[in-house]
Amino acid sequence: MGKNNFRFWILVSIVSISGFSQGMLLPLISVIFENSGLPSSLNGINATALYIGTLVASPFMEQPLRRFGYKPIIIFGGLAVVVSLISFPLWKTFWFWFFLRLLIGIGDHALHFATQTWITSFSSPKKLGRNISLYGLFFGIGFAVGPLMTPLVKVNQALPFIISSLLCLIGWLFVFTLKNEFPDQDIEVNSFLKTIKRFSSALKYGWVAFLPPLGYGFLESSLNGSFPVYALRNGIDVKNVSILLAAFAIGAIVFQLPLGMMSDKYGRRNILIFILLFGSICFTTASFVEGSITALFLCLFIAGMLVGSTFSLGISYMADLMPKNLLPTGNLMCGIFYSLGSLGGPFIGGLFIQFFRNISYFHIISTILFVVFLTILTFGHKSLVTVRQK
Repeated sequence: MGKNNFRFWILVSIVSISGFSQGMLLPLISVIFENSGLPSSLNGINATALYIGTLVASPFMEQPLRRFGYKPIIIFGGLAVVVSLISFPLWKTFWFWFFLRLLIGIGDHALHFATQTWITSFSSPKKLGRNISLYGLFFGIGFAVGPLMTPLVKVNQALPFIISSLLCLIGWLFVFTLKNEFPDQDIEVNSFLKTIKRFSSALKYGWVAFLPPLGYGFLESSLNGSFPVYALRNGIDVKNVSILLAAFAIGAIVFQLPLGMMSDKYGRRNILIFILLFGSICFTTASFVEGSITALFLCLFIAGMLVGSTFSLGISYMADLMPKNLLPTGNLMCGIFYSLGSLGGPFIGGLFIQFFRNISYFHIISTILFVVFLTILTFGHKSLVTVRQK
């Protein structure tokens, strides 16, 4: 039991690397490019590199995980993140930074895929919500700290990248203390046709559970990649942008574990319906109070408390619906849907800011959350009943 607890806490600590790097890079590079005069649409396109990397790597992740085990995949992902972060100050160009963000996307996805699959594989159903919420909590802690690096750009543009690479390196070294393990090996992974069938089966069992990661990916990447541009253009300075982004992340941290434990007791679908509805209301409210930093802070903090757990609850919901031998595939698809949402976030947000200047940016997020809420309300119960009957 002691070894299991040690492994669990190392894994949830390691995933904070991914949260930290993403939380820092999205607002930091958005601010740097905005101050350099880059159009908001191109700024958004550069931010999508992180998620393109995830999508490019996704079809090739499951086979090496089953062949080499969890630990080597996590080591590879952490190394890719550290090397990429330290390379940013070497050459400031649009395409070089695009390439580095692509590599970080691959590394982050390797970290997420291996750690969350490992955790869902050894967690009991009674503690699954708690464990995945702690996973999301540590990711959220890293994500909350990340934007606080943005003001350091005024001291030296390279300083945030240097500090973040050193912190990630320290966290990455802890992976070497773990004993390697392997997922269930009763599925063939060498055939492309078998891979397509696994993806099809995973969609059949848990498609509705992939929508929360999709919506959260859009929310997170748009909020951290597009909101800084929107805020700067509406007279909010860099310091307040960092504080507002941190408010959302801290709100997510505060309620991550309670929501996970509540989902164990009251059901994943019921909690998701509640947080998505009221999260949409919070962002709609934010659109009417943009003139007040204090009011915006409160709206984003409460929204973070509600929808900051959407990704981790989506993973837990997926694990409820998915047969255990398809858990790696289900976790992989959670990452894919999260990346699809994340790809659309900065680009659509950038276009919206550029061409619809009289409409509040927050309406995009509130609409996405409301659509996911309606879908789970309508179809979520049917999917769960179908799986239980089988």
